[in-house]
Amino acid sequence: MSFFIDPPRRKDRDALEWLHNRMRFSDLVRLLPAVVLLATSSLAVVRAPTHFLWMAAIGVMEWGHALAIICIAAAVPLANNSWSGRVAVICCALAAMLALTPILRAGSVARELPKQLSAAFGGAAPHRPSALVYTDLFRGVSPPEVKVERLIYSKVQDTELPLDFYRPNSAKPAPLVVAIHGGSWQSGDNKDFIGMDQYLAGRGYAVADIIYRLAPQWKFPAALDDTRAAIAFLRQRADSLNIDPHRIVLLGRSAGGQIALAVAYSAKDPGIRGVVSLYAPTDLYWSWEHPGNPLVIDTKSVLSAYLGGNPSEVPSNYTAASPTRLVTSSSPPTLLLHGGRDELVSVYQSERLAQRLREAGVRHFNLALPWATHGFDYILRGPGGQISTYAIEYFLSCVT
Repeated sequence: MSFFIDPPRRKDRDALEWLHNRMRFSDLVRLLPAVVLLATSSLAVVRAPTHFLWMAAIGVMEWGHALAIICIAAAVPLANNSWSGRVAVICCALAAMLALTPILRAGSVARELPKQLSAAFGGAAPHRPSALVYTDLFRGVSPPEVKVERLIYSKVQDTELPLDFYRPNSAKPAPLVVAIHGGSWQSGDNKDFIGMDQYLAGRGYAVADIIYRLAPQWKFPAALDDTRAAIAFLRQRADSLNIDPHRIVLLGRSAGGQIALAVAYSAKDPGIRGVVSLYAPTDLYWSWEHPGNPLVIDTKSVLSAYLGGNPSEVPSNYTAASPTRLVTSSSPPTLLLHGGRDELVSVYQSERLAQRLREAGVRHFNLALPWATHGFDYILRGPGGQISTYAIEYFLSCVT
């Protein structure tokens, strides 16, 4: 009967159960941060399954060196002789190694890049001493201060279309880079990549980063028409803006890359000396037939909003908006940059265009960054940011 149980023994049992529960809780507390670090670092090698995790993956790949330091530092307080302490240390060590894989893979790409660019476009002398400067991963790539002006280049109905003009640090008329932002043709802003705008302006290039009309309110070819209007506006003011109207390069990212390529290839304008495309869709028929992960991007909805329907409804729009179908032997030199594990726009898009340019005999180079995802150039100091900056500056030096 219960009144014969020794009270001290019951207390001992309760104390042991309390201690056991406490140990299980402390194990969980020790393991949780290590597991979180490991899961985060895995985005360096695993395709992001959702839109949010794609955005997180950009940070992991471009800040992997910093994440590795955090993982190593976290292992110190988590370590002890318990099983959970040992597992936590192993998780932190694995997380650090995964976080460093983008840097390791970027190193081999950077070493080969100068001779590859030279073979494609000829010799040049970029400002940066190397495609990847490891100290810049920590100290950063500081764009110089340049004067920025907001100009209205067009007005459609009641909509004013502005551009930000970065005046070059140059005494003589400078080559002009027209930058076109991404955002699935439905969003985005010309403030998204101001670091690159400032960097190029500091190297003697005039940069005009434009705002264009967005879908679904304004469908194809509104964005292309706006880009053409911006080029015409800038040419008309070449003297006051100190630009050379015969040395123009278009630079676009994602949807902006498609706009840049389509305008450059359809213009047949000798003043457009080159075009730079970063992770752009180049064959919109192929995009429709091979949509991305719907948890990351709803490809068919995006295309329908931009082009006004599906390929059977508006085939002429899909053809006119597909740079692969616009290439001719007179197309301008082209630099393509794409992440090998892009979750939004398949790297195959740039490969298809590169093949078409090769067949047409157009000077081009397709730079694939095996570790990188969509938006790899967002962080200027990161491995993707540094390598793309080097390649773009090299290309501009050659074609202008």
